[in-house]
Amino acid sequence: MKYLLFLSMCLLSSLTMANGEETYKAVCSNCHASGLNKAPIVGDKKQWAKLIKEGQAHITSDGYHGVGAMPPRGGKPDLTVAEFASAVIYMANQSGANWKEPDEAMLKDINKRIAKKSPNHRCCLI
Repeated sequence: MKYLLFLSMCLLSSLTMANGEETYKAVCSNCHASGLNKAPIVGDKKQWAKLIKEGQAHITSDGYHGVGAMPPRGGKPDLTVAEFASAVIYMANQSGANWKEPDEAMLKDINKRIAKKSPNHRCCLI
């Protein structure tokens, strides 16, 4: 039983990683692969160092709303917080971070930060 639980967790982790990468490729890469509109280029550790230092919850919630020329959710309004967070994790990890998928406490913190900026936000973790 423990073995099955372990395999399930590994599979879920790899699926989330793939989803983060897929979301990045479909939504984020237009700007974050080339630096369009001053977006930090994925893989450029120097450009991402300050963002990574700000922390996972901070840059996820800020990016969810849009920063600078970046539109909210990278211009894909139907992205959930969890999908957006997975893309942020993928980009940050490709750029020097070692972030994990957010646990319940971090998702709660991210949603709290998002709600402060947009009072009509409803928690959409799935």
